[in-house]
Amino acid sequence: MTAVCCAAVIAAAGAGLSGTAYAAENLPPVQPLVQDLTTGSKACASGEDRPYVSTPPTLRAVLNDPEEDNQPAEANLVKGEFEAWWTDAAGSEQRRTYTSYETLSGSPQQWRMPEDVPADTVVSWHVRANDGTTTSAWSSEGDGHVCEFVVDDVSPDRPVVTSPDYPEDEISDGVGVYGSFTMDSPSPDVVEYRYNFIGGPYGTARPDEPGGPATIRFLPLEGRPDYLSVRAVDRSGRSSPTTTYWFRVKDGRAPVAHWKLDDPAGSTGAAAEAGTAARAGSGVTFGGPAPRGADTGATAALNGSSHAYLTPGVPAVDTAGTFAVSAWVRPAQTDRTMTVASQDAGGTAAFRLGLTSRDSGPAWSFALGDAHVSGGAPETGEWAHLLGLYDAETGTARLYVNGHAVGTGAEATPTGTSGAFQIGRARSGDQYHARWHGDLGDVRVHDRVVVPAEVADMAYRTPELLGHWSLETATDGASPEQTDGAPLRLGDGAAIHRSPSSTCIPDLDPDCAYVPPALVGDGHLTLDGGTGHAVAEGPVVDTGDSFTLGVVVRLADAEPAHPMTVLSQAGEHTDAFKVRYEPSQHQWQLVMPERDEPGAPETVVSHIEPADGGEGSGHRLAVVYDDATDTVKLFLDGYTNDRATGTVPNGWRSSGALQIGRGQVGDGWGEYLHGDVDEVQAYAGALKDSRIGGLGWGTNPCLEC
Repeated sequence: MTAVCCAAVIAAAGAGLSGTAYAAENLPPVQPLVQDLTTGSKACASGEDRPYVSTPPTLRAVLNDPEEDNQPAEANLVKGEFEAWWTDAAGSEQRRTYTSYETLSGSPQQWRMPEDVPADTVVSWHVRANDGTTTSAWSSEGDGHVCEFVVDDVSPDRPVVTSPDYPEDEISDGVGVYGSFTMDSPSPDVVEYRYNFIGGPYGTARPDEPGGPATIRFLPLEGRPDYLSVRAVDRSGRSSPTTTYWFRVKDGRAPVAHWKLDDPAGSTGAAAEAGTAARAGSGVTFGGPAPRGADTGATAALNGSSHAYLTPGVPAVDTAGTFAVSAWVRPAQTDRTMTVASQDAGGTAAFRLGLTSRDSGPAWSFALGDAHVSGGAPETGEWAHLLGLYDAETGTARLYVNGHAVGTGAEATPTGTSGAFQIGRARSGDQYHARWHGDLGDVRVHDRVVVPAEVADMAYRTPELLGHWSLETATDGASPEQTDGAPLRLGDGAAIHRSPSSTCIPDLDPDCAYVPPALVGDGHLTLDGGTGHAVAEGPVVDTGDSFTLGVVVRLADAEPAHPMTVLSQAGEHTDAFKVRYEPSQHQWQLVMPERDEPGAPETVVSHIEPADGGEGSGHRLAVVYDDATDTVKLFLDGYTNDRATGTVPNGWRSSGALQIGRGQVGDGWGEYLHGDVDEVQAYAGALKDSRIGGLGWGTNPCLEC
């Protein structure tokens, strides 16, 4: 019996014992697949698709050997035989080979190409697998093909930047106006330009053909010096030196039409800050109230009748291009569709900004052609700032309510119009409809993009200081307000603690008793935790509108026995808000019920913080309720977070007085604070986050900042 026969018999016998048959002969490795080969990080390719690389690359391949070759527990090993070749400058073929170490079948194999690979030369390569006994076919055989690459060791030239809209080192128009920048490198193999402006955007622009120029569009968001920083990148990934192109952007240009609507009572028309004066129908009454804190002095009331409108009789803007229209609005009703502003376009309106009534409830809306954007929650008798924007560059219509984008931007296809601009009504056939019932003010029309920061500024309502109690002195049980407003009345268990007029050292002077300093300034309010409290004369803040409160507080106990309230303002059945410490959770909390009802659902936001135990300088707490966005925030020492931010759908107006040191519990007062309170400040309006850090230091923060 031959050796082969013996081997076969042994193999067959083994199969009978184990139930598994093993190959008597070795099978060759699998031919490497082109899709499993890479040149550096680039896929195997040849011809016009061959990759360009900046340095001699690492060639990689995944090689496989049939599993049937293995005995039990036997490793299936394979190595790679690489081969590369090119024609040198003298016309001679150069060839390099490399055999990798054995690794497991299916693992990557690689060859770092030698440094003598010439630049600007087509290099070809292929690979085959070797299992130690036999080899596979080359990867280039049969349905495969060779891989190629070219080493490019020269970086592209620095690009040249030009702009007809924003010439270098010149001041140009402006915020909200798109401009073009063209980048062009002299190098013929540039495939992209990587660029950025100050603070962004960052991007990549690709020429139509390698080596050609690329043009980008840019929308300035701020009036300031700016630069465009550009690098050219060639097909090998090499980058050019950076070109920095400086230019200066003007502030956004003024509206093309602007009616403040603050004309004297009895006027028959509205004067124009820009554009044409608007005549008013008999359903318009001037001299109405303005939104508190807004940059407008008075408004006009429209009674919703067929005579409630204003119009200049001419177009205000070309609606085929970019435009924005905005106004302060206060609806007298929200149960029907109403128009703030529109512009005639034959028998219809080219656009309509206003309020839409629908089954799910009223919403603010901006319609342009077939595009509709809606959002927000109009409330009867409540002011809002609206801005509708059409960006012709992107073909998108957007709506902003109280400085914030609402709804989803919609693709719009507007038409040009030569019809008259309308305030308070919209064209439909040979009549007007959807007339406004309520107050309107400060109607503006722009022929450019009004950028988000400008929208926020237009809608910003400067907070108004309502009261600032420093709690440094008290006369006849009353601590004065800084601006001669109503004082805080001190109840039983409340007293003003004063800093010592002179200092002494108890260890050196046996007659000296240590007196701790005040939290802020020369004094603070001390509450005994049993009955101690202070109360204002009436509801200081309107809890149905935006408000801000600040206070400095220090708890006397390290482990308080029960919840303690530092600020509250009550309705008939519950507190509209309550700022309290909850010792069971080690939290400062802001609690705001949704309705003036016992057991009403509550919004609770919080900060985790251990109790003071009578030591340290206390904590600066601030509450900001923004009715425009239906958000409430609790700040601790100038900071807030997601846990300390919540949603309050509709704030309700409380009638009770502002309380310091206690809150409503059931049918009476409770949660009395044991500790110290200082610097109580109250504002109408929502203070900006950046201004909160200014509360609690004995002065008032900049409200215009």
